[in-house]
Amino acid sequence: MEQNLNQPNVQLILNGDSQEFSKLVDNYKNLVFTVALRMLKNTEEAEEVAQDTFIKVFKSIKSFKGDSKFSTWIYRITYNTCLDRLKKVKKAQMISSFDEMSGMEVADLRTVLDVIEEEEKSKLLKKCMELLSPNDSALLSFFYFEEKNLKELSKILNLSENTVKVRLFRARERLGCILKERLNPETIRNYG
Repeated sequence: MEQNLNQPNVQLILNGDSQEFSKLVDNYKNLVFTVALRMLKNTEEAEEVAQDTFIKVFKSIKSFKGDSKFSTWIYRITYNTCLDRLKKVKKAQMISSFDEMSGMEVADLRTVLDVIEEEEKSKLLKKCMELLSPNDSALLSFFYFEEKNLKELSKILNLSENTVKVRLFRARERLGCILKERLNPETIRNYG
């Protein structure tokens, strides 16, 4: 492979030459940051992605074959790192909004359920939980009655904690809909 003046000497970097890697970073930092900023539209996020990109470049430089320009290879890594960050941010936003919504839903349901006597409440919950799918019913039972936390549920269900969180939110939402259908309409009007 013929060494282009703009391309770093990959072999020197592979041999541990930190000055050559520093030269690589200096040559491509503007490209990486510009791409990240355009995609993420946030300076701090772009800076973090730029750092992550160069870490990935360092870890995977031995896979650079030289059949494309080095800048193209780095651009691809930057683009993929930005996509990963966007997915992560979007997922975190969804989960936090799920948490906020589920907290409000549960608070609303608790307010309404406080009006119902304890015995009626227990019967109503049992009947409503029977109307849920077996998965939703089991998940809510584990979480509320068995007092399993997300980490424990994650191990029990062999799912990630985030997946458990989302499924728990959806199960609560479905239970909330069933409870609203079953509650006395007058009670809902008084607390709605």
